[in-house]
Amino acid sequence: MFEKILVKEWMTADVITARPDMPISDAHQIMKKNAIRRLPVEQNGKLVGIITIGDVREASPSDATTLSIWELNYLWAQLTVEKIMSSDVFTVTAETPILDAAELMLEHKVSGLPVIKPDETLAGIITESDIFRMLVRSRVTSAS
Repeated sequence: MFEKILVKEWMTADVITARPDMPISDAHQIMKKNAIRRLPVEQNGKLVGIITIGDVREASPSDATTLSIWELNYLWAQLTVEKIMSSDVFTVTAETPILDAAELMLEHKVSGLPVIKPDETLAGIITESDIFRMLVRSRVTSAS
């Protein structure tokens, strides 16, 4: 049943992205404002990495620090996306079977995959939430 379903049928095409030189605090605000957990990172129209909410949390200052709030905010504002992003990104194409994408996510323990075009520009993103949505809607459709 799922063998013929392609990534393009369930991916999000309008992807919000970050730039490598963007402060982490800006990337964090984008994630919070849009209720998303990952941002592909683009430079000159090409995918160069991905940053997740987990990456941002790991880079956030610890509560155990002795620095003042102003020192913390200053230091955090100096930290850019490129310093914490993953640059070895697993990707798929829009024509990839969705089961292959799910297997890749499971195998590499990632929760989302950028979808790239043949020219390596970003076409979209497929996430575990998209796959869950597909499963639930398929169940609802087959029950009707």
